[in-house]
Amino acid sequence: MINSFSYWEQKSFLSGFDVLIIGSGIVGLFAALSLKSQKPKLKIGVLEAGFLPGGASTKNAGFACFGSISELIEELKTGSEDEIAGIIEMRWRGLKKLRESLGDRAISFEQYGGYEVFKSSETDFANSCIEQIPYFNKFLGSIIGKTDIYAVNNAKIAEFGMNGITNMIKNKYEGQIDTGKMMSALLSKVQGMGIAIFNNCRVQKIESNSNDQVLITNQGTFKASAVILATNAFGKELIPKLDVVPGRGQVLITEPIKGLKIKGSFHYNRGYTYFRNIDDRILLGGGRDLNFEAEQTLDPGITDIIQNYLEKLLNETILPEQKVKIEHRWSGVMGFGKEVKPIVEKIQPGLYCAVRCNGMGVAMGSLLGEQVAMLIDL
Repeated sequence: MINSFSYWEQKSFLSGFDVLIIGSGIVGLFAALSLKSQKPKLKIGVLEAGFLPGGASTKNAGFACFGSISELIEELKTGSEDEIAGIIEMRWRGLKKLRESLGDRAISFEQYGGYEVFKSSETDFANSCIEQIPYFNKFLGSIIGKTDIYAVNNAKIAEFGMNGITNMIKNKYEGQIDTGKMMSALLSKVQGMGIAIFNNCRVQKIESNSNDQVLITNQGTFKASAVILATNAFGKELIPKLDVVPGRGQVLITEPIKGLKIKGSFHYNRGYTYFRNIDDRILLGGGRDLNFEAEQTLDPGITDIIQNYLEKLLNETILPEQKVKIEHRWSGVMGFGKEVKPIVEKIQPGLYCAVRCNGMGVAMGSLLGEQVAMLIDL
């Protein structure tokens, strides 16, 4: 297909790149921003396989979070305190960078707080998490500069009007964003700096020679001195050795609800299920723990088992005795691995990657983009 382009297109749009970035999600675009800010003369291109970013950057739930109590307990089973503290710090710093770079107004950031909810059948589980509140307030205190992060807030249960919830832990420093506005603002900022973004351009193969990295795509061949792979869950398609496993997150959103009482970001079942308010609606997602194997896929789509579970939770627990219509359903693909720590590294001369956000792309994406940009020496 390269021969179908004109001389002008090849000269001005498709050649002379210093850096090419694969993936126009949060990580890829922040890598581009960081590189262009450090070295304005660099010619940078971003190649995106989809019409919009195809993973989770435009499909996530918009949680500006760094971990509920039960999630942090689980993460501490996978690494030392120092390792997990480092990861939490990355999330906190990443959220700060995202807000500072784009502005709270542009991304509709609201710090309504986050809530971890427990059903009446989970009293022992709830108590075990509540007992850990002092520990985690101290553990995270040095990271975010606050020591009153988590607290029991059962008084809010009645206010929110939920049914069957008997315990609730609030994280007062958690927030939420409008994912669409965030990505729109980020794309505008990147393009405003003269960085080219090529959509519907799927990279099929990466080849290396002594001077360049060569990207074979469905639109032709691109060359650059350096290439950054920022496709998160999709990274393994091009670099099979990467320890990245896809995890599809299914989501639904209701029609607008008059007098909606729920406000905040809510976590349930160790973070596998989550819901929030947005535009007088309830956005509800998760449930991949019901069928891990089936949800370890790069394919978009929804399944009856998970959608039925989400609807039941919505109708019986979140909005009991309310007849609410589901207006839309979708899914996004996250990247996970054996370790919670993301992969940011030089794979070989001229080829770099920043992948495996472990479901925390909104929090970590900006920082991972900056980190991988710092590895490149041109």
